[in-house]
Amino acid sequence: MSGAALLILTSCESREVSDHVDLAQAHPTLAPTSTEHQLAIRFKLNDIIEQHDTLRIESGKLKSGQTLSHLLSPHGVSNQMLHTLGVDGKAVYNAGKMRVGNMWWLFKSAAGLPLRLVYGRNTRDFVVYDVVEGTVKLGQLPVETRESRAQGVITQSLSQDFEKAGLPVALSVAMAGVYAWTVDFSRVQVGDRYRVIYTQDYVSGKAYDLPKIIAAEFTHRNRALPAYRYNQGDGFDYFDDQGASLRKAFLKAPVEFSRISSHYNKRRLHPVLNRIKPHLGTDYAAAHGTPILAVGDGVVSKASYTKGNGKYVKIRHNDTYETQYLHMSKRAVKKGQRVKQGETIGYVGSTGLATGPHVCFRFWKNGTQVNHLKEDFPPSEPILPAHLEAFKARAADLRIALDAIAP
Repeated sequence: MSGAALLILTSCESREVSDHVDLAQAHPTLAPTSTEHQLAIRFKLNDIIEQHDTLRIESGKLKSGQTLSHLLSPHGVSNQMLHTLGVDGKAVYNAGKMRVGNMWWLFKSAAGLPLRLVYGRNTRDFVVYDVVEGTVKLGQLPVETRESRAQGVITQSLSQDFEKAGLPVALSVAMAGVYAWTVDFSRVQVGDRYRVIYTQDYVSGKAYDLPKIIAAEFTHRNRALPAYRYNQGDGFDYFDDQGASLRKAFLKAPVEFSRISSHYNKRRLHPVLNRIKPHLGTDYAAAHGTPILAVGDGVVSKASYTKGNGKYVKIRHNDTYETQYLHMSKRAVKKGQRVKQGETIGYVGSTGLATGPHVCFRFWKNGTQVNHLKEDFPPSEPILPAHLEAFKARAADLRIALDAIAP
């Protein structure tokens, strides 16, 4: 396996939300020598730093049953102030949504008086409860965006080879998302190649959210499949070098990173019944509990159980196409529910006549079951004529960047 990631720092951005806590730089004359000051700088609590030379800090993780009152009452915060922060401040943030396990930090003066409580909503977002002023504000930590480049050859699977190359595990998920309509990653071959340029956001040195693919080329069965990220006015999507969309009418497979354990076969020997019985679907083997995705937009026409099919879901996509997903361990949708492409509709199991965990995926075209792997679906919205020239210029630059990635 040859593949390496070259990390290049490209930008550090701070996105500010109106009426939220000030995200300007911390007091420039303060030397951040103490843990307390460094933490205050991290949350951009400028006035605390300026007004108090020495800060005392307590921190912890929210425990089961703990509320805002449990965090502040032991430090002498009055009931009136708790009411102001918890009830009046509900319009800014509902303290009832605080999650067990999330971090909190209590800033106190040298004399031990509580000043502000900071609650971490997630890696990036936080809430500031000002015990002195009785205000609640939202804030965000700055995001550092790094651009990286990688290339390699498939020796096992996309996720395993990315892990061996030291690439983020989430990058394989992002790649699968880009090529979900073009490449069935359960059928990648040894020798398939990839080149990719992507960005990853970091908050306080930790990866935040999924990587974003800027450009990629996956060579599958000796066919090079380029993908370029571009926004022609209605959000980012991925297109080939001619401006055709990579997003097609249906996903190639209903589960990620599985293998085909049984193909569409009109004369298959049934593994349980031990007799010839047509298998008018494709079996995707995957771990028990793996999410099963709707391969296209549609309405759930059935969500039921039979002795042979086990727990299953059937979706009508339009007047032409229907799909069915069998042997679920659990259904996640109900009859009549509208679902979106890529939405989880259930989880892999082995209910019904099954020898192991898998999803039997069935596909109907005009009322007849067909082999979906042999269907040719048209692409969705391509680059519009008004954007074609700009897109091709952008794609040409990205093509040069991809070609420049050293083996």
